[in-house]
Amino acid sequence: MKLDSTLKLRKVGSHHMVVRYDMAKADMTEVYTLNDTAAMLWSRAEGIDFTSGMLAGWLCEEYDVDPQTALEDVESMIGDWKAFGLIK
Repeated sequence: MKLDSTLKLRKVGSHHMVVRYDMAKADMTEVYTLNDTAAMLWSRAEGIDFTSGMLAGWLCEEYDVDPQTALEDVESMIGDWKAFGLIK
């Protein structure tokens, strides 16, 4: 899987937002907010081909979570990202 390359993660204050950039300007009609954990995973996945297993592994590295729970959470999040068209 890959994140849509026209989407960029930005931090505004304490909020993490994903916005679409086209021709060097942001389309603010499509803004997606991420929590700190999702933003960390997004940052690590930007520009690479990733798997749900990779994301779950990164969760386990950062947090005290068992691999099965991490994988279930990641697969749920990926489902949301796919539903919103954030993954190609």
